[in-house]
Amino acid sequence: MFAGIDSFSVQLPDVVRTRTFRWAAGAFAVCIVLFSAFVYWQAVDYMLARTDAALTEELLAIAADSPARQLNAIDDRLSHDPRRIRLAGLFRPDGHRIAGNLASLPPSLKIDAPVQSVAAIRIDPNGPEEMTVRAISRNLPDGNVLAVARNIDELKQLAEVVARALLLGLPLALCFGLAIGMVLSVRAQKRVAEFNTLVRRIVAGDLRQRLRTQGLDHPFDKLAETANGMLDEIEALVREMAGVGNEIAHDLRTPLTRVRLGLERGRANAKSLEELQAATDRAIGGVDQSLTIITKLLRIAEIEYGGRLNELDNVALPDLVREVGDLYAPIAEDKHITLCVVASGDATVRGDRDLLLEAVANLVDNAMKFTPVGGSVEVALVPGKNESIVRVSDSGPGIREDERDAVIRRFYRSDKSRTTFGFGLGLSLVSAIIKLHGFRLTIATGPGCVAQIACTLPTV
Repeated sequence: MFAGIDSFSVQLPDVVRTRTFRWAAGAFAVCIVLFSAFVYWQAVDYMLARTDAALTEELLAIAADSPARQLNAIDDRLSHDPRRIRLAGLFRPDGHRIAGNLASLPPSLKIDAPVQSVAAIRIDPNGPEEMTVRAISRNLPDGNVLAVARNIDELKQLAEVVARALLLGLPLALCFGLAIGMVLSVRAQKRVAEFNTLVRRIVAGDLRQRLRTQGLDHPFDKLAETANGMLDEIEALVREMAGVGNEIAHDLRTPLTRVRLGLERGRANAKSLEELQAATDRAIGGVDQSLTIITKLLRIAEIEYGGRLNELDNVALPDLVREVGDLYAPIAEDKHITLCVVASGDATVRGDRDLLLEAVANLVDNAMKFTPVGGSVEVALVPGKNESIVRVSDSGPGIREDERDAVIRRFYRSDKSRTTFGFGLGLSLVSAIIKLHGFRLTIATGPGCVAQIACTLPTV
């Protein structure tokens, strides 16, 4: 009958088991307990302070009277005491009582000291009664000792009433604290559940989902803003990857189709070994073109997603610009293009020399492709504000304003460049290299394209 009891366990609601609920309820309970203790102690101290002040005032008033009037003052004080809480006594130097309802000076009562708590015996028609009192005493000029006291049982009862009231209110306060903790926890749980639901949708592939914010300076809002920014970036990357995939498929399909058709024709039509070798050579050229595209894409991905520069050196920009000029001088001569190199000064930047050389070379190569015969290309190193600028300009047709951002995308080729050999990856590679270094690439629009790489100079 009771076999399943050992395995039975109470599963608390998720709200109660959250850390928010525990901390909120615990903190509120501790605050209530501390507040109750503070109120109790303050109430007791206040009542004792008022009692002590009244006793001191009465003692001083009686002591200021003449000896004859002191007896009347004591009797008058005791006669107006319906609650029987006042005590007073006038004693000779030997301790013999002269007047009052104090049987004797309490042994622990210090003369001429502040008000203190002592045990005293009260005498009246009902008989002696021992009690705890607050008392004060003074030596009078005639040698007698005056003592004034007050029963504090009433204060104790009042303090007990305050303590009882606080104890009765404590469970209600704790319940209120639990309710507050519950509300805070429910709100947190609701936001977390909302986050989980949206994350599941996002994981399922709906990248358009975004986390809701309330416009408050709240950790959840900050987390939501960060997550939304991450989702924006992920969505852009996914779209870019999809676009790149389509572009890769489109650009690889043409050379691969050409290779396949060439091989089929060679197999079907070749009548000699030389004709078959010629068809094979054309196919190898098409495959090499496809491999070049893949290699460039891998190179761009390596630069973009490698994340950091492995080796930083001091790169002398004048030497780098002159080296690029020497590299393309024969090509410019063959194409009957005037290549002008201006590289003066001693500007030095921190970076990867091979990558920077590749970026400048790609800009010059791009300028050479689109500059007509008889045109000119200029590679110049000009100073800027806290930077040195590598400027490549040409006399070609340039780019339109609406193409400024598009030209650095992978595989983008404008209508003017369709007849020029290339894959549309050169400027993408340049952009990746410049972004990795933290430099700035700008491309002007209109006839005579001007591309600039602004290289930040190191601080001295």
